[in-house]
Amino acid sequence: MSLIVQKFGGSSVSDADGIKRVARRVADTYRAGNQVVVVVSAMGDTTDDLLDLAAEVSSNPGASRELDMLLTAGERISMAALAMAVNDLGVQAKSFTGSQAGMITDGIHGSARLVEVNPDRIQRAIDEGDIAVIAGFQGMNRQTGDITTLGRGGSDTTAVALAAALGADVCEIYSDVDGVFSADPRVVSSAKKLDVITSEEMLEMAANGSKILHLRSVEYARRFNLKLHVRSSFSQLEGTIVIPDTPDDFVPNNLKEIPLEQPLISGVAHDRSQAKVTLIGVQDVPGSAAKVFGLLNEADINLDMIVQNVSTDRPDVTDITFTLPQDQGDKAVATLSLAKDDIDFAEIQYTDEVGKLSLVGAGMKANPGVSFKFFEALSSAGINIQMISTSEIRISVITELEKLDDAVRAVHTAFDLDTEGEATVYGGTGR
Repeated sequence: MSLIVQKFGGSSVSDADGIKRVARRVADTYRAGNQVVVVVSAMGDTTDDLLDLAAEVSSNPGASRELDMLLTAGERISMAALAMAVNDLGVQAKSFTGSQAGMITDGIHGSARLVEVNPDRIQRAIDEGDIAVIAGFQGMNRQTGDITTLGRGGSDTTAVALAAALGADVCEIYSDVDGVFSADPRVVSSAKKLDVITSEEMLEMAANGSKILHLRSVEYARRFNLKLHVRSSFSQLEGTIVIPDTPDDFVPNNLKEIPLEQPLISGVAHDRSQAKVTLIGVQDVPGSAAKVFGLLNEADINLDMIVQNVSTDRPDVTDITFTLPQDQGDKAVATLSLAKDDIDFAEIQYTDEVGKLSLVGAGMKANPGVSFKFFEALSSAGINIQMISTSEIRISVITELEKLDDAVRAVHTAFDLDTEGEATVYGGTGR
């Protein structure tokens, strides 16, 4: 008997028909002789609708206690409705909130991190032969007793954390596409589905804008050597296996049969949620950068790409540019502006009209031609580059937001990732 954790995204349970379709899939998995734990997101665009509601009733909802209380209502609706639908099929199911499932977090509202997972009630439920249905995206801070949320995409992290804590055989992530693609099929219709991807490559894809898996869920799965299986709830196709960094004998036979020879380039990721901040005329003395990033750290602001350039005509000053999530842009500008005299800079510039494009693939460092082809493709498409960052398996650039989709398609084609067919997106609006 295998223990399988299944996670279904919002597009999979967007309406009553979707919930009943998912219920049949869950029941079939159970009747095949497996123990089943299900994590579910809010229905369709419910979370976005609730955010819109918050903005209508409050001038500054922020990342607050009350906003978390509001947003978690979406997953609670989904979990109860799905449990009802499964029960209707003659299989016993029980629903649990994140706190009831033992998801203990820190106290940061809007982007809480897990500090402990105690799935005792879930283990009892499956031991008794029930299917456990859990509300994703949420937890509880033990000190305050308050409900918290794990950030957008947090249901993936809920599923992976529960799978690790319960010792599950596999964690299946279901969405509205057939697996992990070489690019977002909503942008590149000719994107190729990957049968297998390494956890390291998936980590880079998720960190650089690929929405198929939440970044923290990939990190969690990699840390615990947990197998992820990314599939569509709208089809029976095999999807994509995310191979953990484990000895060969840990990987089951059905995974060993999949050829592990992957193309040099796995895919192209993009991110529209970035903003860029530039501090101009910072004094080029030891400690200046430490002051800047120390203040941002104290304000809990997450940074991504960082570039520092010493002025050629004024060697005593430097410019510091960094990117960060758009929703933290105003906070970063306000934090640095208040400390202008202490940091000693001339001016601050901010824009959210930027996009991030990343090329991901194992072995890129040993193939210098990759960089040339990448930048040549962008040049031929008339794409101007504002920032560059690299790792052993990734090249990332910041460019104009309005040209981001063109840049994705140009790079995707340049590396021969296009296929003859057209990728299918079964549901969801991409909000």
